[in-house]
Amino acid sequence: MPFRIPDSNRLRLYASLARTDRPIGSLLLLWPTLWALWIAAGGTPGPHLLLVFVLGVFLTRSGGCVLNDYADRELDGSVKRTRDRPLAAGKVSPAEALTLAALFFCAAFLLVLTTNRLTILLAFAGAALAAIYPYMKRVTWVPQFFLGLAFGWGIPMAFAAQTGGVPGVAWLLFMANILWAMIYDTIYSMVDRDDDLRLGVRSTAILFDDADTTIIGIMQIMMLGVLTVVSVNLRLGFYFDLGVVLAGAQFVYHQILIRERDRESCFRAFMRNNWVGLTIFVGVVLATGTGLS
Repeated sequence: MPFRIPDSNRLRLYASLARTDRPIGSLLLLWPTLWALWIAAGGTPGPHLLLVFVLGVFLTRSGGCVLNDYADRELDGSVKRTRDRPLAAGKVSPAEALTLAALFFCAAFLLVLTTNRLTILLAFAGAALAAIYPYMKRVTWVPQFFLGLAFGWGIPMAFAAQTGGVPGVAWLLFMANILWAMIYDTIYSMVDRDDDLRLGVRSTAILFDDADTTIIGIMQIMMLGVLTVVSVNLRLGFYFDLGVVLAGAQFVYHQILIRERDRESCFRAFMRNNWVGLTIFVGVVLATGTGLS
């Protein structure tokens, strides 16, 4: 069968499948990667690695979205929020989706090939995490933990690319990101809790039940605590600490939003986590810009 360039309508469907119209996921993946890259570079990441990781974030997130929809193609049609997605609606075939995902991941891997051996090896582990995450909601009550692993894998990769190694502080940042992903994705899964219960899909929102907001609060405190340990270890100082405090203030507001477990308010709290990541990133930039002690 000869290759044909997709028409504009088909390209729009592919773009929708890759969530190019909803960049929140890319941003939640981008911020921790940039935290790591700036800290690893002492505040001066080179343009090459900056380009590799920024483009890599958007490519891998797009590929991950396609894989997620492929895995959920039999479920999404039964959920109001997702029933119009291209795969669920039958507008894109499973074979097309797998091909599109492969193209995104191959493009990201070509970028990684311009870095060093350790980063390339870590990329294989990252690809495995991206591939297994969509299926975790079927076999574990904590798929949000695996999302944290996948979304945080850019942290050790950034350190490896910049320094040739993965120091302890990278794993502390990785731990903070796992907690953060569990925070915002538990809030996100509170939006779909009724549908997930009906379909037999597992999530931390279901696992935590009536203790959901309390456990989210505990994880928020834990995340801020881990970031404080990072600050102490690297002597990042006032600006980073201020960023952590401001992130904590935003968490308080998120708790207010989710206390009634209203779907719309929970979704607003989820979306506002973008500002948490940005706030911490600004703190990192200002702290490393003044020089690490």
